[in-house]
Amino acid sequence: MKINLRSLLKTKLNFKTSKVILSLLLICLVVRLLPYFAPIRTADIVQNQLAMQFSDRNGLPLGTLLTRDQEHTAVVPLNQVSPQFIQAILAAEDGSFYQHGALDIKAIFRAIKEAIHAKRIVSGASTITMQLARMLDQVPRNLLGKVQEIWLSWRLTAGMNKDEILAAYINRLPMGGNIYGVEAAARTYFSIPASDLNLAQASLLAAIPNNPTYFNPYEHWERLKQRQQYVLNQMVMDGYVTEAIAERISTEKVVFQSRQKGIIAAPHFLFWLANQITPTKEQSLIRTTINRSLQQFVETQVQQVIASLNTNNVHDAAALVIDNHTGEVLAYVGSPDYFNEAKLGRNDGVQALRQPGSTLKPFVYELALEKGVIRPNTILADVPAHYAIPGAKLYSPTDYTETFLGPVRVRVALANSLNVPAVRVLEKVGVQTFLERLHQLGFTHLNQTPEYYGLGLTLGSGEVSLWELASAYVTMARQGEATPLLTTFSDSSKENCQHPHTPTNADKSICGSWFPNRTTWQLITDMLSDSHARATAFGVDSVLNLPFPAAVKTGTSSNFRDTWTVGFTTDYTVATWVGNFNGEPMRQVSGVTGAAPLWNRIMLHLHEHQEPAAFVPPENLIQLPICASSGLQPTPECTSVVQEYFYPEDKVAYANQHDFNLPSEYNDWLAKQPQSNLVFSNLRIVSPHNGDLFLLYPGEEGQQKLELKLAGTKSGPVEWWLNNEKLATQSANSLFWHLRPGNWTLEARSGQMSDKVNFQVKVATFKPTRRGFSL
Repeated sequence: MKINLRSLLKTKLNFKTSKVILSLLLICLVVRLLPYFAPIRTADIVQNQLAMQFSDRNGLPLGTLLTRDQEHTAVVPLNQVSPQFIQAILAAEDGSFYQHGALDIKAIFRAIKEAIHAKRIVSGASTITMQLARMLDQVPRNLLGKVQEIWLSWRLTAGMNKDEILAAYINRLPMGGNIYGVEAAARTYFSIPASDLNLAQASLLAAIPNNPTYFNPYEHWERLKQRQQYVLNQMVMDGYVTEAIAERISTEKVVFQSRQKGIIAAPHFLFWLANQITPTKEQSLIRTTINRSLQQFVETQVQQVIASLNTNNVHDAAALVIDNHTGEVLAYVGSPDYFNEAKLGRNDGVQALRQPGSTLKPFVYELALEKGVIRPNTILADVPAHYAIPGAKLYSPTDYTETFLGPVRVRVALANSLNVPAVRVLEKVGVQTFLERLHQLGFTHLNQTPEYYGLGLTLGSGEVSLWELASAYVTMARQGEATPLLTTFSDSSKENCQHPHTPTNADKSICGSWFPNRTTWQLITDMLSDSHARATAFGVDSVLNLPFPAAVKTGTSSNFRDTWTVGFTTDYTVATWVGNFNGEPMRQVSGVTGAAPLWNRIMLHLHEHQEPAAFVPPENLIQLPICASSGLQPTPECTSVVQEYFYPEDKVAYANQHDFNLPSEYNDWLAKQPQSNLVFSNLRIVSPHNGDLFLLYPGEEGQQKLELKLAGTKSGPVEWWLNNEKLATQSANSLFWHLRPGNWTLEARSGQMSDKVNFQVKVATFKPTRRGFSL
């Protein structure tokens, strides 16, 4: 309420109006001052900013993180504090605490008397209640500040009993550095809870708050021992201990723990987890799902692998280990050394967003199988392909080897991570449909439009985290059953996805997701665990091959900035990343040479004592023998026969398929292949193409030649016919012919096989003035 007093004075008001206004002013004043008169209760000064202590799944300590204001604080009730410490702190700071009120009148008079006699301040008269008041409100060290402190002490006494005041006090005691409270001090200095403090430890801790810097145990041990002697003498005077006990305790050796960073293992995990949860007074010790011994093993392996790749300009790595049965995170390593700030060690490679390379390919193949776009026995074309993208350059996907295999089975295309077949499959599925599936799998950071990612989405044009990749592969390992990744144990876990072990911070982005076609997930798993299927790219005996069943996929981002390896057994999923946080490209490092060795080491360690069970074979499918190179029924000429899965309804087509007739999209690829590499039986003219038009330039008649080229298996010499006139009979697969104007029908015959194409030759109206390309 605002009142203009100047206007009020200039206005003649009657008595009744003046009385109302004065009453309102008085009410406003009382309301404004009321908080300064109200008693202070425990709930009013509850400590919310607490340090968080973490343990692994077996109760072993992982470390303690400070509160957001960087103070190490842990709160415990009074009955969980050692009686020896309570006696020691009372004797040291306020021996008659339970006998006086907010002020100790006797102590005040004694202090005044001693000060007059010594002409200086000899002893203080501050009570524990007054010290608590100073902790709550940092008032200035002058007369006005002292009045405010006394007033706040009275309000504390009015609203709280002695035990409540003492509990609030000992949980706020300054114990050196950024350590506050007896519980934090006991765990920091002695690695024990405050309830386990013995008399020697308690009397030392009780000596610190008088002047935490002056009595710092790490820097001023002798000073602290002298102060401890004072505390013990006061305890004798107050009747807590005898002189003999005090004498023995003063000589007892007490060992303080060395000052550590407060973290034993999993620093990235602890800091990430601290931002996901809010600690409570009852939950200052958080039990995580981490296995400390496994965590420390993985941390060591990350450091060793990075050291071995140092000459390849590789500096960073990350790893994640998940229990497939529960979704629990067992190990989480974000970088080789969290505490090395010069090397960007605090960057978290588990949560960082990077291009995933080919690690998303299994999910587009699974979706295509699920929707019937491809079948297990489908042959895909690994030949040059070009896609016109509006507003962008012509998109021509290729593998880093820049070679093409021609016709390949789905199994071979996925296992060898071929790019062109994967793009062709995505084109059939649709980018938007695939993006929606990735969202269902938990890739929340793929938040751009389908047009933004385009067909490159299956090759890693988006950015994802190692966490998201691991979660998606856990779904694959569980045959399409999604589960959140778990990081802590909690009594309230059943509220999260109805999972009996879900922590309060479970990743709920995939809660409720279920991909019911188990067969397609089983089939993808079978392909990713087939070491022979990936032999073309990786060899049969690579670091991806383990002495037990394991499905695995590698990925390499553009310019070799990131390498990934993600894979699983029936028991565990392991996801690894190797690269550079600063974005520098690595030298001669790919997924199989970068992240795969780290994946291999972790997998072998996990199954050192017990091998995993075999993967469940694809349900409702049958296996039939095929020629590995063609995908057809084996013939006497086939050098490699393998078993492939078929849907039962495809068995008829399999039985009736004997010829492998490649469509025209293979022509350019066929034209470049040595005949020894071609295994299909039909004869094919690959140059010229059917419908081609050629220009004969003026003055070059008799000089321009066209190569007539053939591909396929011949049953004898080749006869070339042009417009029903025989050109030649030869054993070679190509023939050069001088261009002549006209409409031409070219035919090649070999035994019972033949092929025919039509093309035109026209005379050009002008001769080009220069060679090359013009845009």
